[in-house]
Amino acid sequence: MVSLKTSDLTPVELQNYLQYAIAPRPICFASTIDAEGNINLSPFSFFNMFSTNPPICIFSPSRRVRDNTTKHSLENVLEVQECVINIVNYDMVQQMSLASTEYAKGVNEFEKAGFTMLESDLVRPPRVAEAPVQFECVVNEVISLGDSHGAGNLVLAEIKVIHINEAVLDENGKIDQHKMDLVARLGGDWYCRVTSDNLFKVAKPLAKLGIGVDRLPQSVRFSKVLTGNDLGMLGNVEQIPAGEEIDLISTNPEVKEILDATIGDSTNRERELHEFAKKLLQTGDVDLALKVVLL
Repeated sequence: MVSLKTSDLTPVELQNYLQYAIAPRPICFASTIDAEGNINLSPFSFFNMFSTNPPICIFSPSRRVRDNTTKHSLENVLEVQECVINIVNYDMVQQMSLASTEYAKGVNEFEKAGFTMLESDLVRPPRVAEAPVQFECVVNEVISLGDSHGAGNLVLAEIKVIHINEAVLDENGKIDQHKMDLVARLGGDWYCRVTSDNLFKVAKPLAKLGIGVDRLPQSVRFSKVLTGNDLGMLGNVEQIPAGEEIDLISTNPEVKEILDATIGDSTNRERELHEFAKKLLQTGDVDLALKVVLL
């Protein structure tokens, strides 16, 4: 493993390592306005939600690594403590990238990138009509993290109004993750797209207390077939099944076939049982998979 001290890296080198490693990052497409009414629209991938009550998002218009200058978005929120955070989907990603061009102050990126300005209900900056979700925010605080090249400025934005395009809602009026078609920022010129074929669920261990991987037998923990993800699923069950439940699994046709074919061959038996358990885990049958590996 390569180990690097951040103090030995230039800002450009550091930026490269961080942005390629800490990814994907959601994109804050922020519209802001200055005291004279000049509108700015710019994307920031140093962005996320940090509180539900109050509803707080933070984005960071960092000082430019190249020449240590500040961005118009930062200057605007220091003058007018309001912004709109527009969520970016795949249909608008190329226009969003165009809006990141360093146009002169006073140039409206809505017009340059071909976006539609939509009047906000509460704040002065307009919304991006094409965005599937728009958050009208007041800026509670701006925290400077330094005055050197690449230093961040944390904009603490409190969400006051949420606008959602009905096209991304499900039958219960909730946002359908499949319909959002979100994009996220990676390193360099790289982005990724969140499509239905790469969405998956991971059961949250909140309503129950998982047994933990440490409670699994050593042969399971150090399996040559099961991965860390597989072990995580097995360790998330609430309790080890009773002995009679484990014994009963030997009557399962597929399990019985493995047992009959590997009589006297413990090494291959363990491998084949683990391979079968892995298939069960891929279909979400965690309880059955656990019984199989405990045979």
